[in-house]
Amino acid sequence: MASTRDIRRRIKSVKNTRQITKAMELVAASKMKKAQQAAIAGRGYAALMAEMLAALANRVEESRHPFLARREIKVRGILLVTTDKGLCGPLNANLFKLVTEIKGSAKYVVIGRKGTQFIARTKRDLLADFPVHDRVPFAEVKVAAEFIVKQFLDGVVDTVEVIYPHFRNTLVQVPSRLPLLPLQSLKEVVDDLRSDAAGTARTDDREMLFEPDPQTVLEALLPLYLNREVYQHVLDAKASEHSARMVAMKTAKDNATNLIGDLTLEYNKARQAGITQEILEIAAAQFSAA
Repeated sequence: MASTRDIRRRIKSVKNTRQITKAMELVAASKMKKAQQAAIAGRGYAALMAEMLAALANRVEESRHPFLARREIKVRGILLVTTDKGLCGPLNANLFKLVTEIKGSAKYVVIGRKGTQFIARTKRDLLADFPVHDRVPFAEVKVAAEFIVKQFLDGVVDTVEVIYPHFRNTLVQVPSRLPLLPLQSLKEVVDDLRSDAAGTARTDDREMLFEPDPQTVLEALLPLYLNREVYQHVLDAKASEHSARMVAMKTAKDNATNLIGDLTLEYNKARQAGITQEILEIAAAQFSAA
């Protein structure tokens, strides 16, 4: 049995760990709430975008836009969205499993330091990596989105897919891989936006006049749509990160509390055994003296 001094040291160490994990849990909970509010705030923008694209859908030739043009797939482009820091459970590991399932030639653009380290460690083809702060400024995400889109337009990659943790609720974050480019059709884009808008988008059947013309308006709207999609996925990833970290830190705090209880019980047993031993030694000495 360990000495009482060693047990006291362990109890002190575990209490310090519990204090740290409790503080990290509270910080993650605060950041998670802000990330959820930011994700919900994007629904109004999705609804307006759906209305505008729905008005254009029957007035343009889709095949003329490069985002809607299909070609032979030789190199896949992957936008990987991970965290900058660890201590968030299996969140990143689940994303990396999706990466390892990709067969054939692929090039990667990464948001998040953990993803960059994984791509470099596994010697995959990394085109670029971008930092994004916890507040998720749109300007930072836009740079990454425009870079991967440029690779598609220049023929460096033939598709663009995004791998990110989809935020379902505080306890569930689903690793997801979604196609981004080429777009299937304007109808599917509108349906996806209406789904994101949670029923707030409406259909407008009025006759409209577009200036300078519908095709030009479409060419201006689709890049905005892609930027918005990437931004929404990054917001999802941030909400998932803070949720996973909060749950992981709460679990660590609870485990530390249970361990403190077990160590306290062990300490009391050791102290009681020491006291009993001392009493026996005193009684044996008195008996010998008599």
